[in-house]
Amino acid sequence: MRLTPLTLLTLLAVAGCTATPAPVPTPAPVTSAASSPSAAAALDYGAFAAGRSQPVKDTVYPKHGNPGLDVLHYGLDLDWSPATRKLTGTATVQVRGAVALSSIQLDFSSAYAIQGVTVDGYPAEADDSADKLTIHKGLDADAYATLVVKYAGTPKPTPMPSHRSDAEPLGLTMTADGSLWTMQEPFGAFTWYPANDQPSDKALYDIDVTVPAGWTAIAGGTPRPRTGDTFHFTSEHPVASYLTTLAVGKYQQETAKGPHGIPLTYWYRPGKDDAAMKIVRKSPQYLSWLEQHFGAYPFATGGVLLVPSASGMETQQMITMGTKFEAGDLLHEYSHHWFGDTVGPTTWSDVWLNEGWAMYAQLLWQAEQEHITDAQLTTWLRATDAKLRKSVGPPGKPPADSFAEGNVYICPAAMLHTIHRQIGDQAFFSLAKDWAQQHRDGTADRAMFIAFVNQHTGRDFTKLITTWLDSPTTPAA
Repeated sequence: MRLTPLTLLTLLAVAGCTATPAPVPTPAPVTSAASSPSAAAALDYGAFAAGRSQPVKDTVYPKHGNPGLDVLHYGLDLDWSPATRKLTGTATVQVRGAVALSSIQLDFSSAYAIQGVTVDGYPAEADDSADKLTIHKGLDADAYATLVVKYAGTPKPTPMPSHRSDAEPLGLTMTADGSLWTMQEPFGAFTWYPANDQPSDKALYDIDVTVPAGWTAIAGGTPRPRTGDTFHFTSEHPVASYLTTLAVGKYQQETAKGPHGIPLTYWYRPGKDDAAMKIVRKSPQYLSWLEQHFGAYPFATGGVLLVPSASGMETQQMITMGTKFEAGDLLHEYSHHWFGDTVGPTTWSDVWLNEGWAMYAQLLWQAEQEHITDAQLTTWLRATDAKLRKSVGPPGKPPADSFAEGNVYICPAAMLHTIHRQIGDQAFFSLAKDWAQQHRDGTADRAMFIAFVNQHTGRDFTKLITTWLDSPTTPAA
């Protein structure tokens, strides 16, 4: 996620806004669809092995996600009607019991009516209330099952727990003309499909979206050839739910090639996004710079989707950007593909692992562009760090009501800059490349990062890293 546009000499301004809790709906009974048993029980779950995770309970937003359930693969077959504002979906979800479960629970918006649920082809009873879908079917530890959930309704976003100046409702959002778009960090995937909506459970995806003639659907992953008015997307690398994206509108497509031929796709609305496209078309330059510093781009394709948002998101393989941003903001989101996408945080207490690296990459790039010296960058980082620690707190323990505020960007970036200055360019960028490569397609936490830095450098940075993450004041130089 990008920060409000800034220069190295301008302090981030954090404006306040208060999120209003969503009302808790009355529980609605679910009638299971009639269905005959299928071959689901004999499905080769090994085909989804790359989606296997070890979910853990999120410490910041424990009401979201199910640490006892490991989703391997989401198959989403969606149909959007702009005229009726109705989303119809069939979610086929392959799951594994991370522990023995007496029932299977996923995050799912109560705005939808459940039209049927099956488990391995057999009808199953389920309840959909308070944004939780509970399927009354047990699952043994390390046992597998295929869930099929059919649903329909009008999407409803959820409040963002933050005071950021660009904070806006999370999840699938409708515009006045019936278009759709979504950004959903730290949660919000549940507003358009049944999800284990927590960062530690990555999964594979196949998303098919049918729209009326003349409309376009875009999702994350690698685009596949369309079939009539149905658009197809596949994610062959595991994706955290907050990194998925979906948009429907009157879009135009443009293609390009990144370094060593990486296919890039840009989606924009002619007449509305023309200014932003001037920055987007420089994507190959940003990716080349990032590859020089952090190693090969970790996915098969990339791209940018422009939506009417105030923010920007590093949605995997298809960045979702609001229409007002600067070049550094887009480079920031691309850098997340190394730091946040291929290597994500195990829980939201370590969101600094995402934003600190991406912010530091952005600052290094901006320093080159603006001819900022190392001494100037150091002075700016320490001054900004001090103000943010005083106003928001240290980055290592972010409050639940203050998600992704300036402290988890600038303060860990200052920490990385300190390590960089102590070990030098060659050792630092070697460390950065190896961090992304050795933890590829996985998640990490503070302890893993400290152990990696210590092992990679042959020095003990435990105290330095811990102090920068937890101190209420800026650590000594």
